[in-house]
Amino acid sequence: MSNSLMGRLRGKVAVITAAAQGIGFATALAFYREGAEVYATDINKEKLELLAASCAGIHTNVLDVTNSEQVRAFAENIPKVDIIFNCAGFVHNGTLLECDEKSWDSSFDLNVKSVYRVCSAFIPKMIQQGTGGSIVNMSSVASSVKGAASRCVYGATKAAVIGLSKSIAIDYVSHNIRCNSVCPGTVDTPSFRDRVEALPDANAMTKFLERQKMGRLATADEIAHLIIYLASDESAFVTGQEFIIDGGWSM
Repeated sequence: MSNSLMGRLRGKVAVITAAAQGIGFATALAFYREGAEVYATDINKEKLELLAASCAGIHTNVLDVTNSEQVRAFAENIPKVDIIFNCAGFVHNGTLLECDEKSWDSSFDLNVKSVYRVCSAFIPKMIQQGTGGSIVNMSSVASSVKGAASRCVYGATKAAVIGLSKSIAIDYVSHNIRCNSVCPGTVDTPSFRDRVEALPDANAMTKFLERQKMGRLATADEIAHLIIYLASDESAFVTGQEFIIDGGWSM
């Protein structure tokens, strides 16, 4: 990918959560290359510093999206926002009977309520600006799109993200605020590799690859390309939709 600014997001201000690695990291760099002013947030200060070292032009901010006061304070310090990419999330591994109430609640708090917190903090600013904006929320194919084994609470949270995104889209379309969700399949990210290594099955990676109809995993950059489209004016007539990018897994 070229390091030159392509300009599809020139003049726009973007806020990204969970930007320290994986899809968030790739999207932060892609947004910057497309000309956006990027505010990249994450709870992990050390990994954020790696992002800052990769691109000095990106603003990095330590932010816990499960803390409502932190989110509100952060939003108050951003003078303008055109794009929000809610990427924060956690993949709980287990069936219904393997998910206790604490895991259920913490999964919804991070995967869904964080979207509520961030959007609640920034949508009033978008309305006040009067120029609209684009919100992209990270969902998954493991959601209302498709059942996935041992992804009970994760799938429930990601289905909720799709529903929340549609509600935001219909409620604020008159303000020219668009909201869409992205539903990836399996993406080759550091967090994915950590989850695979933690599994007791030594053949777990092979099994993940076997279920991929294209014979490979997605890259974080491939997901970022779709997010750029949804963030840009190229998708100005697109709202309330879930975009599946899974290499055919859900077919």
